[in-house]
Amino acid sequence: MDKPHRKLDVWKVSMALVVRIYELSNRFPFDQRYRLNEQIQRSAISIPSIIAEGAAPQTRREFANFLHMAQGSVSELDTQLEIARRLGYCADDDWTALDRDLERIDRMLSGLIRRQRRLSGTQHPVRRSSPPASRLPPSDPSSV
Repeated sequence: MDKPHRKLDVWKVSMALVVRIYELSNRFPFDQRYRLNEQIQRSAISIPSIIAEGAAPQTRREFANFLHMAQGSVSELDTQLEIARRLGYCADDDWTALDRDLERIDRMLSGLIRRQRRLSGTQHPVRRSSPPASRLPPSDPSSV
């Protein structure tokens, strides 16, 4: 069986992220085991899983759509890690390293999407034009 996803650097990097996420989330308080812990693990797992599913033989445009879905999982995981950080379950140094990994994966996905679009002859803007909200300075709730 040909496994084209195993050749993709973004799949390899996202698989390594899954391991780091499990190591971190398994240190969460026991009462979070079936709450935030499980959600974070599912989001992390979905990134390389969606990439693998999309890399199976199909059109470049369909593959690009799967890569967009993987970007959605990156954003979901980013949000969940921010929640964990705010609740004190994730140390700032762990969060910074994971945030850097998520940014790298997102850039890799964006580049692969651009390549798929270019090769398929369809030019569409790549989803990311600004950093996810968790990377922006927190807003003052009183100013809303």
